[in-house]
Amino acid sequence: MADLSDIVAFCDRRLDVAAFDDYCPNGLQVEGRREVQSIVTGVTASQALIDAAVDAGADLVLVHHGYFWRGEAAPLVGMKGRRIKALMAADISLLAYHLPLDAHPELGNNRQLGLRLGLPDATAVDGLMWGGEFPCALSPKQLSALVGDTLGRVPLMVGPEHPVKRIAWCSGAAQSMVQQAAAGGFDAFISGEISEHTVHQARELGVLYLAAGHHATERFGVQALGGELSALFGLQHRFVDIQNPV
Repeated sequence: MADLSDIVAFCDRRLDVAAFDDYCPNGLQVEGRREVQSIVTGVTASQALIDAAVDAGADLVLVHHGYFWRGEAAPLVGMKGRRIKALMAADISLLAYHLPLDAHPELGNNRQLGLRLGLPDATAVDGLMWGGEFPCALSPKQLSALVGDTLGRVPLMVGPEHPVKRIAWCSGAAQSMVQQAAAGGFDAFISGEISEHTVHQARELGVLYLAAGHHATERFGVQALGGELSALFGLQHRFVDIQNPV
């Protein structure tokens, strides 16, 4: 069992929260009971995840997508009010980290995705974009199968279908970075989402683009951080994967 303030302070330092100008507050967003023994992690603080945390008897919910986004209406009403009411009624805390959990060189979504793609030597090459190189070139079909097996869903692939050796990626909604990938000389780029114009950009820039799912590409950071908290503080940790096709 650990004190909530100790867990929050550790996470804030570990992820270097102060270094980020984010679209939302990072750290403790809803304060529950002080003593923490059980953590539930998930990608987004949806009602389904909160309900699962309540059912599991969790003391703390740790997510990548929390609340209070820039430009979001402030009143705690409707869907937003129901979510926060459920947390407070169960005395469960909500801890959320957005960009810090994308960028972290060990625990971050991009680092963790690279490890799962078999690229342990990958590094950040341009802001949040990471890159690596396969020992041998993969065909588009092989790359699609690798990404599909890694994430549990078949990616949408567009652009020139050429062999891929140098690959870049950025988890979430980073489809516009296909231009940065092209400028960096990468053969392919992976992100979560795709827009209409991304298809034309991939074709014209000569970069194979794989839209692998916003949710799917951002499942690994919270699991890594949750696992570290479990080991350091002696906590129970359970990752709850609320399915999302986007």
